[in-house]
Amino acid sequence: MRRLLRRIVGAGLIGLLSFTVSAEGLPSLHGERLSGIRVEVGGLVAQGDGPRAQALQADLTKALRSEFADVLGGRGPTLVVRLRSLSMNPYVGNQGRGGFGGSMDSDYLDGEALLIGRRGEVLARHPQLSVVPASSGGAWYDADSERRRVTAIAAHYAGWLRRALPSN
Repeated sequence: MRRLLRRIVGAGLIGLLSFTVSAEGLPSLHGERLSGIRVEVGGLVAQGDGPRAQALQADLTKALRSEFADVLGGRGPTLVVRLRSLSMNPYVGNQGRGGFGGSMDSDYLDGEALLIGRRGEVLARHPQLSVVPASSGGAWYDADSERRRVTAIAAHYAGWLRRALPSN
């Protein structure tokens, strides 16, 4: 039993270290200010998720501009976020299921942040996956719930990306 517990704790620490390393994937701006922010959703549109992709693009652009407001307006690199997939699972209010690992009612946003230099060169890449509870949009029976879920996952993605890009 102790051996099993050590393996579980060891695996958890390795997972935590992996997250920490990937969370520091973007270099510091060293006092430079970003020249702009762009969110690309062409892949989502090509997958047939046009209207939701456009809403996500607007929400994520707004959230990124808010998160990076203190480092925007310069001549530095452009922050480009390319979104690869958005998965919004059906949610019918069953977050309270018991069992190991909790509920599987989560929304996922997978993408990659790029710092693009003035000559169009990729200075850095940072893959990122955001996961939020499907309940983030409020009551499932509310007609606006799904729209709020898109806004919530965009805010979550932007917040974690800000932590990954130090400004000093």
